[in-house]
Amino acid sequence: MELRIHEGNEKEHEENYEEPLLDHEDEKLIKRALIDFKCKVEDAMHGNYLFGIPDTHPCHNQTTKEIEQLNEIKLWGVALMPSKPHEGTDTLLLKFLKSKNYVVHEALEKLRKTLAWRKEFKADEILEENLGPEFQKVAYLNTVDKEGRPVFYHVYGDLKDKPMQYLEKMRSEENSEKFLRWRVQQMEKCIKELNFEPGGADSLIQVIDWKDFQGPHTKELRSVYRKCWTLLEEHYPEIIHQYIIVNVPLRYYVSHSFSSRLITHKPSNKIIFARPGKVTETLLRFISPENLLVEYGGLKRINDNEFSSEHKVFELNLKAHASTHIEIPAPEVGVTIVWDVTVVEWDVTYKEEFIPEDEGSYQVLLQDKEKKGGETLCVRNSYYINEAGMISIFIHNHINKCKKVFYRYKTKPTVPTYLLYKT
Repeated sequence: MELRIHEGNEKEHEENYEEPLLDHEDEKLIKRALIDFKCKVEDAMHGNYLFGIPDTHPCHNQTTKEIEQLNEIKLWGVALMPSKPHEGTDTLLLKFLKSKNYVVHEALEKLRKTLAWRKEFKADEILEENLGPEFQKVAYLNTVDKEGRPVFYHVYGDLKDKPMQYLEKMRSEENSEKFLRWRVQQMEKCIKELNFEPGGADSLIQVIDWKDFQGPHTKELRSVYRKCWTLLEEHYPEIIHQYIIVNVPLRYYVSHSFSSRLITHKPSNKIIFARPGKVTETLLRFISPENLLVEYGGLKRINDNEFSSEHKVFELNLKAHASTHIEIPAPEVGVTIVWDVTVVEWDVTYKEEFIPEDEGSYQVLLQDKEKKGGETLCVRNSYYINEAGMISIFIHNHINKCKKVFYRYKTKPTVPTYLLYKT
């Protein structure tokens, strides 16, 4: 039987990411489930079987020290004892409930398994481990989404430059375990950035880049990656608000869409796929342009000395087969104007020039070239203003599709270089 994926189905996977709103009855059921869950968690803690340990010490025989130890049981820094809660206790317990569709006994079993796994895996001490430099380029935590959630990037394609011998080592159980521990370590670092108190950012966005993550040289790594996926689903419930998998080849899009359903036992609207031509468009639904990395078509650069997320970003809609002008006023002499411009998926004619106010002065061409659709990096340029005028940016859209243009600029005082050498 031939399997076909239609464009409409793919679009459904890419865009169906909004969670359904809860009605009043649903909210009542959730509150009731939370109360029941809290009672069962407290019973398990007092009965000393939260970790699966038999109840050998009845509650009335517990010493003060044992009771204090129960009160100090924490997960991700949040106290679990419902009668002496942390401000984030309800938020944390709700994550386990939600992951099991608010079935209380299943949520309790998941919590018990998670605590037992963390004890066996030594997850609470993993931040202190030195797991080597092999995967440093693969993962990094950078910026936040539109709701203030941390955005965590995994760029597995960076491993394509690793020697074949190293990737083949992933076949061994020891190295697979090391990769798993590294992945858990990254997850624990991300959780340090979360706030489980009411109103805080209690989940994160996971961007997974599959560019160049294919071919026989990554076979072992893909196998370990699947183990990581299962582990995170089991022991980090609802910590990842959204998976955004970008640069997905068609065959992996098909296989992963089915395997993810098998792993989670239900169609997941938490997983968004973006084919190579729709990466920037997809990410901009979640991340504002000033917080989206330039590698993905945004304006943010690592260790940027010119702009921050506080600088205002302007947005233009560029119609199909149409042109637009951006005019940056430059009335003040003796300053430098710096600007960033990005066009979603590019494929435009792009031209910059300085136009002086004095009609007798010459216009200065700063840049004039075609920007192809495969490009993602935003344009950054600057110009020292020695006479009043404006920076004019001309953009022409070649294709039959509307595009978004984002830009920002600033003025900074500048001492001309030739003055620095004057005696």
